[in-house]
Amino acid sequence: MTTTRREFLRQTTGLLIAGIGAAGCRGKTMPSDTIKLPASYYQHFDADFTLDVPGEGYGGWKTADIEISREHTALVVMHAWDMGTREQFPGWHRAVEYIPRADEICRTVFPKLLSAARESGFNLFHVVGGGDYYSHLPGYKRAVELAGPEPPPLESAKSDPVIERLREFRAERVFVGRHNEADVKRGFERIGFPPEAGPLEDEGVAENSHQLHALCRNAGVNHLIYAGFAINWCLLMSPGGMLDMSRRGYMCSVIRDATTAVENRESARTESHKEEALWRVALSFGLVFDSDSIVRALRS
Repeated sequence: MTTTRREFLRQTTGLLIAGIGAAGCRGKTMPSDTIKLPASYYQHFDADFTLDVPGEGYGGWKTADIEISREHTALVVMHAWDMGTREQFPGWHRAVEYIPRADEICRTVFPKLLSAARESGFNLFHVVGGGDYYSHLPGYKRAVELAGPEPPPLESAKSDPVIERLREFRAERVFVGRHNEADVKRGFERIGFPPEAGPLEDEGVAENSHQLHALCRNAGVNHLIYAGFAINWCLLMSPGGMLDMSRRGYMCSVIRDATTAVENRESARTESHKEEALWRVALSFGLVFDSDSIVRALRS
């Protein structure tokens, strides 16, 4: 298989380190595979039963300097989509209120984050879905080749008229609303990458956990740091998300300011569902980072 630009950077760095070691370095410190940076974690102990609400005794959010492995960690950009403007697809925007926040994150956070990863040769993967806007990409074809045949689909429950009526009820009353369906359908038909988040030729592109695992296995990755949308929905539950990958043994972390959440009427003003989702990541899957810390660490 042809060596990618990213693999070349990593190999060159390895040769440089080896050369420095062979030269003796006269006491100089050799470059390390580990990167030290601050991370947020949640101390979910101890409940204090002398309090009216014992859970208020938990330690809560804390920060510590930790180390990650440059070789065994990857940045994963998941479901970063160009979803059009509100003028183009008003029904989609009415149902998915986080689109403007996601667009702002793509404009202001992704350029520096992805540039730092690429310049340093850090592993960078893309998880896609929602339409066929990626099957022509070399990185997707490479993931398919590495993954081999897809596993058989899970057996599904049999449908019946009652459950179909319940599904119709939910589509009309819960999400996305009948009057928005046409706009959502049109939006997905032209979905693509935003200009700030499109993969370069040598970057792996996966549409499910089978393919993402193959990319990780090939690169020797065991820790995934997610950016993308949305932290309490696709990043959590969609193919290639944290639930899938944690079941395969991967640590799954997230970048706080490189994601947003699906909010509802009660949470939208304070974005409290994002805060709950960050707590869930910290408790169940991994750590929480800030993009500036990641960028500084990769460029140091």
